[in-house]
Amino acid sequence: MTVTAEPAVGKEAPPGATAPAPRRRTGRVRRIALPYLLLLPALLLELLVHLVPMVIGIVMSFKELTQFYIRDWGAAPWAAFDNYSLSVDFDAPIGKALLHSFFVTCAFTVLSVGLCWLLGTTAAVYMQENFRGRGFLRAVFLVPYALPVYAAVITWAFMFQRDNGLVNHVLHDQLGLTDSPSFWLIGDNSFVALLVVSVWKGWPFAFLIVMAGLQNIPKELYEAASIDGAGMIQQLRRITLPSLRPVNQVLVLVLFLWTFNDFNTPYVLFGKAAPEAADLISIHIYQSSFVTWNFGTGSAMSVLLLLFLLVVTGVYLVLTSRGRRAADA
Repeated sequence: MTVTAEPAVGKEAPPGATAPAPRRRTGRVRRIALPYLLLLPALLLELLVHLVPMVIGIVMSFKELTQFYIRDWGAAPWAAFDNYSLSVDFDAPIGKALLHSFFVTCAFTVLSVGLCWLLGTTAAVYMQENFRGRGFLRAVFLVPYALPVYAAVITWAFMFQRDNGLVNHVLHDQLGLTDSPSFWLIGDNSFVALLVVSVWKGWPFAFLIVMAGLQNIPKELYEAASIDGAGMIQQLRRITLPSLRPVNQVLVLVLFLWTFNDFNTPYVLFGKAAPEAADLISIHIYQSSFVTWNFGTGSAMSVLLLLFLLVVTGVYLVLTSRGRRAADA
């Protein structure tokens, strides 16, 4: 007995394979648009939190905005480029103070980033070896990074006190390295104190990033190098550092931006008026804006700082990309 299948009622055979194309095209559009739709809330918040205040700050930099126009800053008269001219006039007191703060910030950033990277890389390399207590040491190393900034810096401020501080107690009373207790939060020593706190607070981040990067280096490379007679220093130069180059490029850039813009550390350590030796540009702009009540000049300084960081970041990215292409070639 032969059974013949009858065609479905109301349905016709498709003339070709092109019939489902609109449906496939619609699905493809949805797949492409989905990531952008998911990123849209974050993009809107980013514009609201960062871009809008940035635009307002740029507008304020072209106004003679002082304490007399705080209630209605839009009514402040236009100053054109007077605030910028005043900021970059290095023969005048305001420009000279800004230039001094810029040089102090550059020196502080170079030393802090270099020491953070050196300590973090050294600790991460040694933490790759298996030994008892390695997990505990890793957790202890990350404590400075996990602590709230205010709690950590205010503790250091107490430790740097001249009479009852722990630093002078160890250096002067116990070790006898100084003739008398030192002032750490005023004078030239304030730069050293600020650098110590910044490195103590920042090197665990470098340690964490470098330690994660070391996990991607195959152990076979070290084993082969050991068989060929390469020592620890040669392995570090020939294997570890070249393999960590992409990680270090991002790490150094992030540390540079964080350190150059650091406001919390000097503000908590010294208060509103930082010593001249530790007058970072972030605290200097704050004083120009909220202490002298000259928000127009402070905004102009902030815009100049933004332009400087953009230029440095762009040059750094171009140079590192060229170096990466040269290394790959």
